Amino acid sequence: MDTNVTQLATLFQPVRLGPLTLKNRVVMAPLTRSRAGAGDSPQAMNATYYAQRAEAGLIISEASQISQQGKGYAWTPGIYSDAQVAGWRLVTDAVHAAGGLIYCQLWHVGRISHPELQQAGGLPVAPSAIRPEGQAFTETGLKRHVTPRPLTTAQVGDIVQDYAHAARAAQRAGFDGVEIHAANGYLIDQFMRTKTNYRTDLYGGTLENRMRFLTEVAQAVLSVWDADRVGVRFAPASAANDIADSDPQTTFGRAVEIVGGLGLVYVHIIEGQTGGPRAAIPGFDFAALKRSFPGLYMANNGYTRDMALEAIADHRADLVAFGKPWIGNPDLVSRLRNHSPLTVAPQSAFYGGGEGGYTDFKRLDK
Repeated sequence: MDTNVTQLATLFQPVRLGPLTLKNRVVMAPLTRSRAGAGDSPQAMNATYYAQRAEAGLIISEASQISQQGKGYAWTPGIYSDAQVAGWRLVTDAVHAAGGLIYCQLWHVGRISHPELQQAGGLPVAPSAIRPEGQAFTETGLKRHVTPRPLTTAQVGDIVQDYAHAARAAQRAGFDGVEIHAANGYLIDQFMRTKTNYRTDLYGGTLENRMRFLTEVAQAVLSVWDADRVGVRFAPASAANDIADSDPQTTFGRAVEIVGGLGLVYVHIIEGQTGGPRAAIPGFDFAALKRSFPGLYMANNGYTRDMALEAIADHRADLVAFGKPWIGNPDLVSRLRNHSPLTVAPQSAFYGGGEGGYTDFKRLDK
């Protein structure tokens, strides 16, 4: 058989994800679009948008804050209130009616926020009081990040319970599973990495202590969902949101061991700089993470059609997540399968707004 035909068959063949059968190995990665309605609740146009993209083997929802405290950007959806559950139910029902599957990504941004996004104008929280470089996207524009409030030991435990609450909300909303967002310099990442964790209690200092928050969050989510419906996202080589670590290979090797030991169904790995070059840390061994994880390995970051075909055919990945290409191509799987041209969505349409640049991109067969 022709090599390219074999690769096509592999990328587009079904695969088991726990109790689910994905119709192909092409995943829609989480994409923040900042189009939630009142009360940070999804609305009808969000249901249309996701249903249009239901030919993905799996959709992972845009990052959804587990509490008001977890919010870091204007107009992002939450997954903790009754109204948000009802809004997400519109989405999951529409995706399922279109033959798709969808996970909810659970998110707490930690210090990557601003008082304008917090309840009563409070300070964002973090493992340690270290101000990140950069700006927050608020409803009144970009605002310089502030120095966050360090969490007490007891308050860390409260946030763990917020994850359990959000996991239950995701079940009520009809999701097929959840992904724990532990990447891109957000709260779990902040606890794991040495640049952002200067704590001296049981959540800081040693590698095992820095892993404790990740472990407790995963266990809290597993108190709600079976492990074969829970994934996790890491970005070990990324400096997104002013994050870094003194020994990322060891740190993330241990993180993957922990979630593997808990039985999580997949790891979702950003292979390089988030939204940037694939080799952000020269010599980082992503293959070692795959070898040490007993579940499925989802690769992400700048994959082209040919790269995805090769990664699946060569068993370097079990699933490949695409991000920005899904914005302008609701029929991305069909276009990849048929080697059709892709629509490049303008960056001006990425964040905020209405239907324009969101639900109005056309399929090639329309």
